[in-house]
Amino acid sequence: MAGILDTVDQRTQLVGENRLELLMFKMQTRQLFALNVFKVQEVMQLPRLTKMPQSHPVVCGVASLRGQAVTVIDLSAAIGLRPIDTTKPCNLIVTEYNRTVQGFLVGSVDRIINLSWNLIMPPPATAGRGHYLTAVTRLEDNQLVEIIDVEKVLAEIVSYSSEISAEVLDVEVVKMARGMKVLVVDDSSTARAQTEGILTSLGIEVIEATDGARAIQMLKKWADDGHHVPDELLMIITDAEMPEMDGYRLTREIREDPRLRDLYIVLNTSLSGSFNKSMVQKVGCDEFISKFQPDLMASIVQERIRTLMNNS
Repeated sequence: MAGILDTVDQRTQLVGENRLELLMFKMQTRQLFALNVFKVQEVMQLPRLTKMPQSHPVVCGVASLRGQAVTVIDLSAAIGLRPIDTTKPCNLIVTEYNRTVQGFLVGSVDRIINLSWNLIMPPPATAGRGHYLTAVTRLEDNQLVEIIDVEKVLAEIVSYSSEISAEVLDVEVVKMARGMKVLVVDDSSTARAQTEGILTSLGIEVIEATDGARAIQMLKKWADDGHHVPDELLMIITDAEMPEMDGYRLTREIREDPRLRDLYIVLNTSLSGSFNKSMVQKVGCDEFISKFQPDLMASIVQERIRTLMNNS
Protein backbone atom coordinates (compact mmCIF):
# COMPACT_ATOMS: atom_id res chain seq x y z
CA MET A 1 0.00 0.00 0.00
CA ALA A 2 3.00 2.33 -0.01
CA GLY A 3 2.16 5.48 -1.91
CA ILE A 4 -1.54 4.67 -2.26
CA LEU A 5 -2.53 8.06 -0.86
CA ASP A 6 0.30 10.08 -2.40
CA THR A 7 -1.91 11.89 -4.92
CA VAL A 8 -4.61 13.28 -2.65
CA ASP A 9 -4.14 16.79 -4.07
CA GLN A 10 -5.02 15.46 -7.52
CA ARG A 11 -8.08 13.72 -6.07
CA THR A 12 -9.55 16.98 -4.84
CA GLN A 13 -10.19 17.79 -8.49
CA LEU A 14 -12.85 15.05 -8.50
CA VAL A 15 -15.04 16.94 -6.06
CA GLY A 16 -17.61 19.09 -7.81
CA GLU A 17 -17.47 16.73 -10.78
CA ASN A 18 -19.79 14.19 -9.11
CA ARG A 19 -16.94 11.69 -8.81
CA LEU A 20 -15.20 10.01 -5.91
CA GLU A 21 -12.53 7.47 -5.14
CA LEU A 22 -13.12 4.50 -2.89
CA LEU A 23 -10.55 2.56 -0.90
CA MET A 24 -11.65 -1.08 -1.06
CA PHE A 25 -10.84 -3.71 1.57
CA LYS A 26 -11.99 -7.01 3.03
CA MET A 27 -12.77 -8.18 6.56
CA GLN A 28 -11.03 -11.59 6.26
CA THR A 29 -13.98 -12.68 4.11
CA ARG A 30 -14.54 -12.53 0.35
CA GLN A 31 -16.92 -9.55 0.51
CA LEU A 32 -15.53 -6.17 -0.58
CA PHE A 33 -16.19 -3.08 1.51
CA ALA A 34 -15.18 0.53 0.88
CA LEU A 35 -14.58 3.98 2.39
CA ASN A 36 -14.23 7.33 0.64
CA VAL A 37 -10.53 8.07 0.09
CA PHE A 38 -10.98 11.67 1.25
CA LYS A 39 -11.58 10.40 4.77
CA VAL A 40 -8.47 8.20 4.80
CA GLN A 41 -5.22 9.58 6.20
CA GLU A 42 -3.07 6.48 5.80
CA VAL A 43 -3.06 2.69 5.60
CA MET A 44 -0.62 0.50 7.51
CA GLN A 45 -0.09 -2.90 9.00
CA LEU A 46 -1.62 -3.17 12.44
CA PRO A 47 0.79 -1.59 14.95
CA ARG A 48 1.13 -2.55 18.58
CA LEU A 49 -2.00 -1.72 20.57
CA THR A 50 -2.49 -0.71 24.19
CA LYS A 51 -5.63 -2.21 25.70
CA MET A 52 -8.04 0.20 27.36
CA PRO A 53 -10.02 -1.05 30.39
CA GLN A 54 -13.81 -0.71 30.25
CA SER A 55 -13.76 0.39 26.61
CA HIS A 56 -16.51 -0.36 24.10
CA PRO A 57 -16.52 -4.05 23.02
CA VAL A 58 -15.51 -3.22 19.43
CA VAL A 59 -12.60 -0.99 20.50
CA CYS A 60 -9.41 -3.05 20.23
CA GLY A 61 -7.19 -0.55 21.98
CA VAL A 62 -5.13 2.55 21.29
CA ALA A 63 -2.26 2.90 18.82
CA SER A 64 0.46 5.54 19.14
CA LEU A 65 0.97 7.08 15.70
CA ARG A 66 3.70 9.73 15.58
CA GLY A 67 2.92 10.77 19.13
CA GLN A 68 -0.87 10.81 18.68
CA ALA A 69 -3.07 8.31 20.54
CA VAL A 70 -5.54 6.85 18.03
CA THR A 71 -8.49 4.69 19.06
CA VAL A 72 -8.61 1.46 17.03
CA ILE A 73 -12.02 -0.01 16.18
CA ASP A 74 -12.58 -3.54 14.90
CA LEU A 75 -14.72 -2.55 11.91
CA SER A 76 -15.81 -6.13 11.25
CA ALA A 77 -17.19 -6.55 14.77
CA ALA A 78 -18.70 -3.06 14.67
CA ILE A 79 -20.93 -3.94 11.71
CA GLY A 80 -22.00 -7.29 13.17
CA LEU A 81 -19.50 -9.65 11.52
CA ARG A 82 -16.88 -11.87 13.18
CA PRO A 83 -14.10 -9.92 14.90
CA ILE A 84 -10.85 -9.62 12.97
CA ASP A 85 -8.36 -12.35 13.86
CA THR A 86 -5.22 -10.36 14.67
CA THR A 87 -3.07 -13.52 14.50
CA LYS A 88 -3.61 -13.34 10.73
CA PRO A 89 -2.41 -10.52 8.41
CA CYS A 90 -4.53 -7.41 8.96
CA ASN A 91 -4.36 -3.69 8.34
CA LEU A 92 -5.25 -0.41 9.97
CA ILE A 93 -7.08 2.31 8.00
CA VAL A 94 -6.54 5.65 9.74
CA THR A 95 -9.37 8.10 9.05
CA GLU A 96 -10.67 11.51 10.04
CA TYR A 97 -14.40 11.90 10.67
CA ASN A 98 -16.10 14.85 12.32
CA ARG A 99 -12.81 16.45 13.44
CA THR A 100 -11.55 13.28 15.15
CA VAL A 101 -8.97 10.68 14.06
CA GLN A 102 -9.62 6.96 14.50
CA GLY A 103 -8.27 3.73 13.11
CA PHE A 104 -10.36 0.92 11.65
CA LEU A 105 -8.99 -2.61 11.90
CA VAL A 106 -9.71 -4.57 8.69
CA GLY A 107 -8.35 -7.61 6.91
CA SER A 108 -6.67 -7.02 3.56
CA VAL A 109 -6.68 -3.70 1.69
CA ASP A 110 -7.50 -4.17 -1.99
CA ARG A 111 -7.15 -1.03 -4.16
CA ILE A 112 -8.56 2.40 -4.96
CA ILE A 113 -11.21 2.82 -7.64
CA ASN A 114 -12.44 6.02 -9.30
CA LEU A 115 -16.20 6.17 -9.90
CA SER A 116 -18.98 8.55 -10.78
CA TRP A 117 -21.47 9.10 -7.96
CA ASN A 118 -24.27 8.03 -10.29
CA LEU A 119 -22.84 4.50 -10.11
CA ILE A 120 -23.18 4.54 -6.32
CA MET A 121 -26.62 3.28 -5.31
CA PRO A 122 -28.51 3.33 -1.99
CA PRO A 123 -28.55 -0.02 -0.14
CA PRO A 124 -31.34 -2.38 -1.20
CA ALA A 125 -34.56 -2.02 0.79
CA THR A 126 -34.21 -5.68 1.85
CA ALA A 127 -31.15 -4.70 3.91
CA GLY A 128 -33.54 -3.51 6.64
CA ARG A 129 -33.17 -0.67 9.11
CA GLY A 130 -30.34 -2.21 11.11
CA HIS A 131 -27.77 -2.38 8.33
CA TYR A 132 -24.45 -0.51 8.38
CA LEU A 133 -24.34 0.42 4.70
CA THR A 134 -24.70 3.89 3.31
CA ALA A 135 -24.45 2.79 -0.34
CA VAL A 136 -23.40 -0.02 -2.70
CA THR A 137 -21.83 -0.26 -6.13
CA ARG A 138 -20.79 -3.00 -8.55
CA LEU A 139 -17.45 -3.50 -10.26
CA GLU A 140 -17.05 -4.41 -13.91
CA ASP A 141 -16.93 -8.09 -12.94
CA ASN A 142 -20.32 -7.60 -11.20
CA GLN A 143 -18.81 -7.96 -7.73
CA LEU A 144 -20.77 -6.04 -5.12
CA VAL A 145 -18.94 -3.41 -3.04
CA GLU A 146 -20.59 -2.33 0.21
CA ILE A 147 -19.85 1.22 1.39
CA ILE A 148 -20.01 1.45 5.17
CA ASP A 149 -22.02 4.05 7.09
CA VAL A 150 -19.14 5.05 9.36
CA GLU A 151 -21.23 7.75 11.02
CA LYS A 152 -23.59 5.07 12.32
CA VAL A 153 -20.66 2.95 13.51
CA LEU A 154 -19.12 5.88 15.40
CA ALA A 155 -22.47 7.00 16.84
CA GLU A 156 -22.87 3.58 18.48
CA ILE A 157 -19.45 3.89 20.13
CA VAL A 158 -19.50 7.59 21.07
CA SER A 159 -23.04 8.95 21.22
CA TYR A 160 -23.76 12.23 19.44
CA SER A 161 -26.10 14.74 21.05
CA SER A 162 -28.60 16.96 19.27
CA GLU A 163 -29.15 19.08 22.38
CA ILE A 164 -28.58 22.81 21.96
CA SER A 165 -26.89 24.65 24.81
CA ALA A 166 -29.13 27.06 26.73
CA GLU A 167 -26.77 29.96 26.08
CA VAL A 168 -27.00 29.38 22.30
CA LEU A 169 -30.77 29.04 22.08
CA ASP A 170 -32.45 32.37 21.30
CA VAL A 171 -36.04 32.13 22.50
CA GLU A 172 -37.20 35.10 20.42
CA VAL A 173 -35.73 33.62 17.23
CA VAL A 174 -37.31 30.25 18.02
CA LYS A 175 -40.70 31.97 18.12
CA MET A 176 -40.06 33.31 14.63
CA ALA A 177 -38.91 29.89 13.40
CA ARG A 178 -42.28 28.23 13.97
CA GLY A 179 -43.64 26.96 10.66
CA MET A 180 -40.38 27.43 8.73
CA LYS A 181 -39.12 24.51 6.65
CA VAL A 182 -35.65 23.10 6.01
CA LEU A 183 -34.72 20.44 3.47
CA VAL A 184 -32.17 18.00 4.93
CA VAL A 185 -30.27 15.93 2.35
CA ASP A 186 -28.13 13.08 3.69
CA ASP A 187 -27.74 9.38 2.95
CA SER A 188 -26.88 8.53 6.58
CA SER A 189 -29.93 7.88 8.74
CA THR A 190 -27.82 8.69 11.80
CA ALA A 191 -26.85 12.11 10.45
CA ARG A 192 -30.42 12.88 9.33
CA ALA A 193 -31.78 12.01 12.77
CA GLN A 194 -29.24 14.23 14.52
CA THR A 195 -29.92 17.17 12.21
CA GLU A 196 -33.67 16.71 12.56
CA GLY A 197 -33.31 16.71 16.35
CA ILE A 198 -31.55 20.08 16.25
CA LEU A 199 -34.04 21.66 13.85
CA THR A 200 -37.15 20.42 15.62
CA SER A 201 -35.75 21.87 18.85
CA LEU A 202 -35.97 25.21 17.03
CA GLY A 203 -39.55 24.54 15.97
CA ILE A 204 -38.62 24.00 12.33
CA GLU A 205 -40.36 21.49 10.06
CA VAL A 206 -37.90 19.05 8.44
CA ILE A 207 -38.26 17.65 4.93
CA GLU A 208 -35.84 14.81 4.10
CA ALA A 209 -34.11 13.49 1.00
CA THR A 210 -31.58 10.66 1.03
CA ASP A 211 -29.38 11.92 -1.81
CA GLY A 212 -28.82 14.86 -4.13
CA ALA A 213 -30.67 13.32 -7.07
CA ARG A 214 -33.87 12.95 -5.03
CA ALA A 215 -33.44 16.44 -3.62
CA ILE A 216 -33.05 18.18 -6.99
CA GLN A 217 -36.03 16.25 -8.40
CA MET A 218 -38.11 17.37 -5.43
CA LEU A 219 -37.03 21.01 -5.75
CA LYS A 220 -37.63 21.18 -9.50
CA LYS A 221 -41.08 19.61 -9.12
CA TRP A 222 -42.03 22.22 -6.53
CA ALA A 223 -40.84 24.94 -8.91
CA ASP A 224 -42.73 23.31 -11.82
CA ASP A 225 -45.88 23.34 -9.65
CA GLY A 226 -45.58 27.10 -9.27
CA HIS A 227 -43.95 27.35 -5.84
CA HIS A 228 -41.35 30.06 -5.21
CA VAL A 229 -39.04 27.63 -3.46
CA PRO A 230 -36.50 30.12 -1.98
CA ASP A 231 -39.39 31.78 -0.10
CA GLU A 232 -40.75 28.46 1.18
CA LEU A 233 -37.51 26.93 2.46
CA LEU A 234 -35.41 28.58 5.13
CA MET A 235 -32.41 26.66 3.82
CA ILE A 236 -31.07 23.37 2.56
CA ILE A 237 -28.66 21.42 4.77
CA THR A 238 -26.84 18.87 2.63
CA ASP A 239 -24.19 16.23 3.08
CA ALA A 240 -21.24 16.23 0.68
CA GLU A 241 -20.91 12.57 -0.30
CA MET A 242 -24.10 10.76 -1.28
CA PRO A 243 -25.17 8.11 -3.79
CA GLU A 244 -26.18 9.16 -7.30
CA MET A 245 -25.52 12.89 -6.79
CA ASP A 246 -23.21 14.44 -4.20
CA GLY A 247 -23.81 17.69 -2.32
CA TYR A 248 -21.41 19.66 -4.51
CA ARG A 249 -23.22 18.72 -7.71
CA LEU A 250 -26.57 19.32 -6.01
CA THR A 251 -25.44 22.85 -5.15
CA ARG A 252 -24.28 23.45 -8.72
CA GLU A 253 -27.62 22.22 -10.11
CA ILE A 254 -29.49 24.56 -7.78
CA ARG A 255 -27.33 27.57 -8.68
CA GLU A 256 -27.85 26.90 -12.40
CA ASP A 257 -31.67 26.92 -12.10
CA PRO A 258 -33.01 30.53 -12.03
CA ARG A 259 -36.01 29.38 -9.98
CA LEU A 260 -33.81 27.86 -7.26
CA ARG A 261 -30.54 29.78 -7.35
CA ASP A 262 -31.37 31.99 -4.35
CA LEU A 263 -31.77 29.06 -1.97
CA TYR A 264 -29.52 29.24 1.10
CA ILE A 265 -27.33 26.12 1.15
CA VAL A 266 -25.36 24.78 4.12
CA LEU A 267 -22.84 21.98 3.54
CA ASN A 268 -22.90 19.62 6.54
CA THR A 269 -20.26 16.94 6.25
CA SER A 270 -17.80 14.75 8.14
CA LEU A 271 -15.05 15.51 5.61
CA SER A 272 -12.15 17.74 6.72
CA GLY A 273 -12.98 21.39 7.38
CA SER A 274 -10.08 23.04 5.54
CA PHE A 275 -10.82 21.08 2.38
CA ASN A 276 -14.52 21.83 2.42
CA LYS A 277 -14.14 25.55 3.05
CA SER A 278 -12.41 25.85 -0.32
CA MET A 279 -15.08 23.68 -1.95
CA VAL A 280 -17.85 25.85 -0.47
CA GLN A 281 -16.43 28.78 -2.40
CA LYS A 282 -15.91 26.73 -5.56
CA VAL A 283 -19.45 25.36 -5.87
CA GLY A 284 -21.37 28.21 -4.24
CA CYS A 285 -22.58 27.00 -0.83
CA ASP A 286 -23.34 29.68 1.74
CA GLU A 287 -21.99 27.94 4.86
CA PHE A 288 -20.01 24.88 5.94
CA ILE A 289 -20.49 22.88 9.17
CA SER A 290 -18.58 19.82 10.29
CA LYS A 291 -21.14 17.23 11.38
CA PHE A 292 -22.46 16.67 14.89
CA GLN A 293 -22.03 20.22 16.22
CA PRO A 294 -25.54 21.11 17.45
CA ASP A 295 -24.59 24.52 18.85
CA LEU A 296 -22.89 25.60 15.63
CA MET A 297 -25.77 24.40 13.47
CA ALA A 298 -28.30 26.12 15.73
CA SER A 299 -26.28 29.35 15.59
CA ILE A 300 -26.17 29.31 11.78
CA VAL A 301 -29.89 28.55 11.49
CA GLN A 302 -30.81 31.28 13.99
CA GLU A 303 -28.58 33.83 12.25
CA ARG A 304 -30.26 33.01 8.93
CA ILE A 305 -33.65 33.64 10.53
CA ARG A 306 -32.47 36.96 11.97
CA THR A 307 -31.18 38.06 8.58
CA LEU A 308 -34.49 37.24 6.90
CA MET A 309 -36.47 39.02 9.60
CA ASN A 310 -34.26 42.11 9.37
CA ASN A 311 -34.64 42.22 5.59
CA SER A 312 -38.40 41.75 5.59
